[in-house]
Amino acid sequence: MSSPSMRILASTLIMAVTSASLLACGDDGPDDGSTLTVWSLEDVADRVTATRAIIADFTARTGTKVELVTVNEDQFPALIATSAAAGELPDVVGSVPLAGVRTLAGNELLHPSANGEIVEALGRQTFSPRALELTADGGRQLAVPSDGWGQLLVYRKDLFAAAGLPAPNTYERIAAAAARLHTGGVAGIVAATAEGDVFTQQTFEHLALANNCQLTDDAGEVRLDSPECVEAFRFYGDLMRRFSVPGAQDVDTTRATYFAGRAAMVLWSPFILDELAGLRDDARPTCPQCQADPGFLARNSGFVTAIKGPHAAGPGQYGEISSWAVLDGAADPAASLVRHMLSDGYPRWFGMSPEGRFPVRRGTASEPEKFLAAWAASPAGVDRRQPLAQVYGDDVLTTLRRSPDTFQRWGLTQGQGALVGAILGELPVPKALSGVVSGRADPATAARRAARDVKAIKAGVN
Repeated sequence: MSSPSMRILASTLIMAVTSASLLACGDDGPDDGSTLTVWSLEDVADRVTATRAIIADFTARTGTKVELVTVNEDQFPALIATSAAAGELPDVVGSVPLAGVRTLAGNELLHPSANGEIVEALGRQTFSPRALELTADGGRQLAVPSDGWGQLLVYRKDLFAAAGLPAPNTYERIAAAAARLHTGGVAGIVAATAEGDVFTQQTFEHLALANNCQLTDDAGEVRLDSPECVEAFRFYGDLMRRFSVPGAQDVDTTRATYFAGRAAMVLWSPFILDELAGLRDDARPTCPQCQADPGFLARNSGFVTAIKGPHAAGPGQYGEISSWAVLDGAADPAASLVRHMLSDGYPRWFGMSPEGRFPVRRGTASEPEKFLAAWAASPAGVDRRQPLAQVYGDDVLTTLRRSPDTFQRWGLTQGQGALVGAILGELPVPKALSGVVSGRADPATAARRAARDVKAIKAGVN
């Protein structure tokens, strides 16, 4: 199973056709107008199988045939652009990340009213308010939010307890813990530093949002050189330079270091949860204690969702929301399919990978906690499957399932969705950050470089 940290939609539409492979399943006959065409950005084999089963149930109930086309997320911009140019848009797109929703909206490919009507039909009050906010613009509901994941700080509870340290939920506490625990072959903290990696962008944005460092202000002016952002660059650079491990770090090396018991803290996505629990053979904990006790790290790890920096009024957390979207010109049954995916088919959808798919529709009007309860009971894992509640306990699960209400993202609520997508393609912030981590640049210089480069990108987007 791949982490969303490694699979980000570049949201600038590319009008040239790129080499792409589409896997179609469902009805193999020609489209005579009675078949819905659904694209899904979930292209992992077991998730494709699960999606087909959910759709087959919809067809059995309604008689509506559905052609499912799975699309690699990296190829989606080119494919949707080509499809739009040919007048052959799908009816529905599923598992679309936030930047992708803004891209579809910016190019006027969304149904003008269908997505909002679906939310109202299902019950606006049954959704996370924050998820609705992140998928809306100017009072218009752009897509129907389905599930999400938020960046986590995972820490060694046993080491913190032995040192008398509190949970690392503020800049001050993280820095103090990193300094205190950076001894004898154990790094204080590991986090992404590879400058060409979206994972570095996500991890830095998580800590930047915690300090109220914003990409732009409400007027769209780039603010990466603000005092809040300079402090975020300084904080991240100091941690990585003084209390981490040498060399460029990425999604694999950071996880491996923590799993080996050689780091007191790691910043990662919740897709680490099933791996930490030993439910995947290709990514299992290898710490010395783990040899005799495979559950050692899971039992001795704590999880922090939102973090607070010195310049922020409250804590913040980087979060990603995946949505269903009805596209312009869709056939009439399209809305019915999306409603099915968020109701009868919903537990099976988020149950495909519950460790990184927190439901943002909590329940129904009559059963307000229905889907949250189903999520907590959903087995996670690949080679072995087990409900996360059995591994981590109800308190951890409660914290995780509440996290979508604290999700934040750069630029989206400021109307800068196109810019967000563009910077994911060029990654100016990780490039600037690398100078601070290596000691080649001071934080203020790095912040100014990031701001300058983002302004140049913004000029091209506009």
